[in-house]
Amino acid sequence: MGMYMDHETARVAGVFLSELRRNSGYLARQEIEKLLNKIRHDEKRLEPFGFKVYSQSDEDGIIEEIFNRIGIRQGRFCEIGVENGLECNSLYLIHKGWRGCWIEGDLTQCRSIQERFNSLLANGRLQLLPDFVSAENINTLLNKYEQIQGNVDFLSIDIDGNDIYLLEAMNFHPKVICIEYNAKFPSSVSKKPLYNPKNRWKGTDYMGASLVSIAETAGKKGYALVGTNITGSNAFFVRDDLVGNFFCTNSSVEYLYNPPRYWLTFDGFGQIGHPPDFGPYTDLA
Repeated sequence: MGMYMDHETARVAGVFLSELRRNSGYLARQEIEKLLNKIRHDEKRLEPFGFKVYSQSDEDGIIEEIFNRIGIRQGRFCEIGVENGLECNSLYLIHKGWRGCWIEGDLTQCRSIQERFNSLLANGRLQLLPDFVSAENINTLLNKYEQIQGNVDFLSIDIDGNDIYLLEAMNFHPKVICIEYNAKFPSSVSKKPLYNPKNRWKGTDYMGASLVSIAETAGKKGYALVGTNITGSNAFFVRDDLVGNFFCTNSSVEYLYNPPRYWLTFDGFGQIGHPPDFGPYTDLA
């Protein structure tokens, strides 16, 4: 039998939960500030520039700062794994005048994207590819899209498992890459899952390669690690010819690694403002 609550008990419980969420948010933001204060002595660290607009946590701000440093204000993106598009790494870029494509393998999510972002799809600012990406088809799929053919400024990969294998297989060279890493493994551990082209994330911590493994793969393809985000979710790489002296002198995995702090995603970034949505804007019509 389910637990019954009278109206007054339900009201009090609601108030209590609301206060609990608010206090969790305050504590999370205090913890984030303490963590950032420890690394602010290095002015080239990216974490202090992090903020959320549509990203899962602080990725929007970090991505903006990377492109500010290498002198790119608008460009073209490709994001692989966006779910319904409301929590991803490129929607904020669209608001800033970027164009590009989303690739999503969940057809239910694709229908939601087609309904909510129909104006962007209609005017060509955004292209949607409803397909499941694998190491075998990534290059074929991307070559179909006029928005990004041979001209990708930003690539984001978040498919909870085969991310590193897409990185290994791609034959194009975006300027900046954001890719999810499995922060469960410390900075010294090189680890990647066996390749399974049909892999689907099961909601566990078996979800991808360690940071050092991804950095080794990226290094072979001509990319340097320039940072990770404060929650230990995503790593950022810049093409070697663009790094210059814009980023940390110490680019080692040990120095730039952030451990898993996923609770900050929920408590520090997940409770900001109203639920996310999208509608027509005058500058995006």
